[in-house]
Amino acid sequence: MQHLLAHVPSDVLDICKRLREKGKRGWIVGGCVRDLLRGKDAKDWDIATDARPEEVVGMFRKVIPTGIQHGTVTVLLRGTHYEVTTLRGEGAYSDGRRPDAVEFVDDITADLARRDFTFNAIALDPIDGHIIDPFEGQKDLAAKVVRAVGNADERFVEDGLRVLRAARFAATLECTIDPGTEAAMAHERSLQTFRKVSAERVRDEWMKTMKARAPSVAFEAMRRTSVLGIVCPELIESVGCEQNKWHGFDVWGHAMACLDACKPEPVLRIAALFHDVAKPRTRAFSDKTNDYTFYEHERIGAEMADPILLRLRFSNEERAKIVSLIRHHLICYDATWTDAAVRRWLRRVSPDLAPDLYEIGFADARGKGRDASADIRAIEELRDRVQALLAAGAALSAKDLAVNGKDLMSELSIAPGRIVGVILERLVELVTEDPSANARDRLLEEARRIVAETGSS
Repeated sequence: MQHLLAHVPSDVLDICKRLREKGKRGWIVGGCVRDLLRGKDAKDWDIATDARPEEVVGMFRKVIPTGIQHGTVTVLLRGTHYEVTTLRGEGAYSDGRRPDAVEFVDDITADLARRDFTFNAIALDPIDGHIIDPFEGQKDLAAKVVRAVGNADERFVEDGLRVLRAARFAATLECTIDPGTEAAMAHERSLQTFRKVSAERVRDEWMKTMKARAPSVAFEAMRRTSVLGIVCPELIESVGCEQNKWHGFDVWGHAMACLDACKPEPVLRIAALFHDVAKPRTRAFSDKTNDYTFYEHERIGAEMADPILLRLRFSNEERAKIVSLIRHHLICYDATWTDAAVRRWLRRVSPDLAPDLYEIGFADARGKGRDASADIRAIEELRDRVQALLAAGAALSAKDLAVNGKDLMSELSIAPGRIVGVILERLVELVTEDPSANARDRLLEEARRIVAETGSS
């Protein structure tokens, strides 16, 4: 495995060399070794050492004691952070995330035994490049299996986040979860520990999962093990919820198909996951159509999603965008729309949101389990018409008008106040219907008519 060292940054090797010069050992460990073995670029580089943390602090010029009580310090070299952690064995985990006490050890195998999954419990010796793999992680990596190290029940009771990590790795590494490992994930003791995980950590795992080719693999694992029911019971309502004749899946199956079909951008995929969250609560059977309807599910879905996203600690910006995407995801375009209808739609959703709505629309169409070509062509036609209208300079807001608030107050002798905003909004409506009306004289004429009509001055 000497060839693996050729892909290790020189700074990492220099840290290990410095440890060796001081009579200590260093090993490259964790996800970076897993990624090297997969032939992928590693992002974060972690080093395990038999040096105690205070010894590591004394060996390097720039060190941050990031988790020194647990044996971890961060070494800074040329602006890059490298975590260096003392070999350790651990006791009980009362909080479900970190050990109550840390016992430093000198054996790399003992350190690897405390890790979560076999393919993360592999070490690379920086001297000769040989692999230390006591739990056959390479074998599981080749077989694409997520398997807990040692006793799976103990691993998940130690750290509640590991159940989400198992689901994420199944998706991002395109693996199956070992049956014994998945059974342990669903044990009540594991779920009790999982309940202690912070919402922020759940959100982070979800966002990492959304970068997978098929995030549904993770969410199906979360559903099977009851983890999803703890995090977001609202989504579980969609399991088995039958849809209308236009769909080949129940609401849950459609959400999973839509999720996978969506552009791999985390915020977009979160919107895809929740776009039909209100369907179970809005479903009604229509005798007229002899089918199910979901009246206003997009509006109610947006109202449902907002507190869920708040609960999961999404940022205000992320939450606002996702809620807007859910609110407007239902695109009912057809070729009979006039240009004015297209402009009205664009005003309602905003030009900034429109490109993401197309992506959600494409995913929604592909996720119905039937031929989506007609739906996709319709969205493409809407997109092309929007682009043409924008290129022609369509006025969609007050800032696009040939007059502004100051012009109105000056020319119409009206005082600042709500009436100015009312007039501007009415003028935007006018030019939405008739773009040729966006001329100063015409707008001022219409503004005078509005003032006369409302009796404002």
